Amino acid sequence: MGDFVRLEVEGGVGTIRLDRPPANAISRQMSEELGAAVAEAAERDDVGAVVVWGGSKIFAAGADIKAMVDYGPEEIRPDVAALGDACDLLEAMPKVTIAAVNGYALGGGCEVALACDLRFAAEDAKIGEPEIRLGVIPGAGGTQRLPRLVGLSRAKEIVYTGRHVEASEARAIGLVDRVVPADEVYPTAVDDARRYASGPRRALAAAKRALQVAMAGDPTAGLRFERDVFCELFATHDQEEGMRAFVEKREPRFEGR
Repeated sequence: MGDFVRLEVEGGVGTIRLDRPPANAISRQMSEELGAAVAEAAERDDVGAVVVWGGSKIFAAGADIKAMVDYGPEEIRPDVAALGDACDLLEAMPKVTIAAVNGYALGGGCEVALACDLRFAAEDAKIGEPEIRLGVIPGAGGTQRLPRLVGLSRAKEIVYTGRHVEASEARAIGLVDRVVPADEVYPTAVDDARRYASGPRRALAAAKRALQVAMAGDPTAGLRFERDVFCELFATHDQEEGMRAFVEKREPRFEGR
């Protein structure tokens, strides 16, 4: 049981609950706790499927920008590595995983959702990768996993603009799999997860792995490249300006350096 992430098990379904009010901003500690919860859920025999949920108001609104605004490339590396490693574990887990998205799933929160097998979203949910507005890029798998779901062209547009994608559009382009009323997101995810948990677990694990191999290409190289570039951007003026503008609640003035 961590301070910000906990694993709760009932009826064969493990709920990985993100709980760092008010916005579930993802710190290094939260990422490490997420990784530990994922590893535990993967090992436990009483967990047949997993739901990742941030609560009824918000999934996760991205990284803790206030904590990293003054970081350089080597200072940010442990933070992005912790989240990236947690997402890699989540994607590789030999059990069906469902992200139950209420409110916002942005930046690192989006990347956690992308690492799940399925994504169920509230009708008023918003999903996106707004890192470009901070002078950086997604660093925990966003540029690698998003194109597999929505295609390269749509992924470019979403990443380049940093815009928030409404739930209805996200469903239409394959970014989410189901859209339901806000108060039905978590119960719907749990109901579906329970069916997977009571199904042929070894066959589901094999199907998941086979599908991942089919889509992989060379994901390790892509993930490593993304992470390295993300860290290098913390030596740029635009990263510093973007994050300071966010903290100061103003529009950034990027200079391309």
